[in-house]
Amino acid sequence: MFRRVVRQSKFRHVFGQAVKNDQCYDDIRVSRVTWDSSFCAVNPKFVAIIIEASGGGAFLVLPLHKTGRIDKSYPTVCGHTGPVLDIDWCPHNDQVIASGSEDCTVMVWQIPENGLALPLSEPAVVLEGHSKRVGIVSWHPTARNVLLSAGCDNLIIVWNVGTGEAMINLEDMHQDMIYSVCWNRNGSLICTTSKDKKIRVIDPRNEKITVEKDKAHEGARPMRAIFLSDGNIFTTGFSRMSERQVALWNPQNMDEPIALHELDSSNGVLLPFYDPDTNVVYLCGKGDSSIRYFEVTEETPYVHFLNTYSSKEPQRGMGYMPKRGLDVNKCEISRFYKLQERKCEPIIMTVPRKSDLFQDDLYPDTAGPDAALEAEDWFEGKNADPILISLKHGYIPGKNRDLKVVKKNFLDNKLAVKKKTENSVPGSKPAAATPSIQNEAKLDEILKEIRTLKDLIGSQDKRIAKLEDQMAKIAI
Repeated sequence: MFRRVVRQSKFRHVFGQAVKNDQCYDDIRVSRVTWDSSFCAVNPKFVAIIIEASGGGAFLVLPLHKTGRIDKSYPTVCGHTGPVLDIDWCPHNDQVIASGSEDCTVMVWQIPENGLALPLSEPAVVLEGHSKRVGIVSWHPTARNVLLSAGCDNLIIVWNVGTGEAMINLEDMHQDMIYSVCWNRNGSLICTTSKDKKIRVIDPRNEKITVEKDKAHEGARPMRAIFLSDGNIFTTGFSRMSERQVALWNPQNMDEPIALHELDSSNGVLLPFYDPDTNVVYLCGKGDSSIRYFEVTEETPYVHFLNTYSSKEPQRGMGYMPKRGLDVNKCEISRFYKLQERKCEPIIMTVPRKSDLFQDDLYPDTAGPDAALEAEDWFEGKNADPILISLKHGYIPGKNRDLKVVKKNFLDNKLAVKKKTENSVPGSKPAAATPSIQNEAKLDEILKEIRTLKDLIGSQDKRIAKLEDQMAKIAI
């Protein structure tokens, strides 16, 4: 039965292949911090990598095409005063990234369209509310400007990034360190794992634990849990004998797992990456040199092993490209960015097909970059599934992308107004998710700052002209 089901799968022959050396990102000092996060985040424009930094925390943001050797002087995002532990790209704006750090803060950054030309030390928003290091940041999948953070103070905070406010504080729910947090498909629930060996399903807006399972995996090493698109939960963890396990659970009945498989006796934490369109789960172990992938179906044994991609170098972290960033003409169904000691190596997973035509069975409509809800709607209790897009003609990034983050300093305000005036299209949504009452006051403030900037630029122009005259006289 097991063989027959697997053989019928269209993902049976998926194979992974690392790109050539000249398409890798070389000479990168990948972070050595002891934290079980992926250290890498990818979207269709940029790859972000947490790196070693003296006197604080920093991460690199590289345009995808900037391959080859990365100069030591390449500008970084360097506003944190402690090591960066986790980063996550906003699913609704490819130029906005959030970072959590040992300095107890969460920062949200606006990356220039063509990447960094200078070091970026001024975040768009600083979110302060944790009393210990922040190890997890995760954007809401369907609501604009909603960000979740979890810290070593066992606290989960849900922020409205548009206003910089902590809207929901989930305290006293976890008595021990939180290992992982994952939103479900429409962002109405979150699933957490913690050091007390419990899986919890939480309704964040009602601040209630809806389901709790003790000793989902009996081993002491860290667990991970992710929601699948059908509402089931996929977990990775360790047995009492320290063997690595994967399990599938139905939140309606958590007494026994739907499926439980033991893999091996390695000690690296298994990081799961999930493709909701194909129901394939990829497992990347920290310190492993392989990626295993499984297909989850409704037929026994439910979790079907497909294959393993193996290489020589162990992985320090892993980035996973969203579906809209893949090359559909080459039947690419996933792409990983594997972090090694001094290098980031893209790995392409492909389904072999003879036809050059678009394979619609491999690429059902996938989550696009448009938010289905505004932050205020979600906090008021509304839910919405992701807005889907077709990849038939490839993904074309929108050129008139509105800035989604409220800016705190005048330079960013200038950028927001410039984007709004130059790039606005009929029927476009407002740039920031601020309450409508504040709009007039905000506009006055922005206009005032623009006038100040214009005066400043005028005086600088005069000063430059004066200096050029002096230089001309010296040259004569």
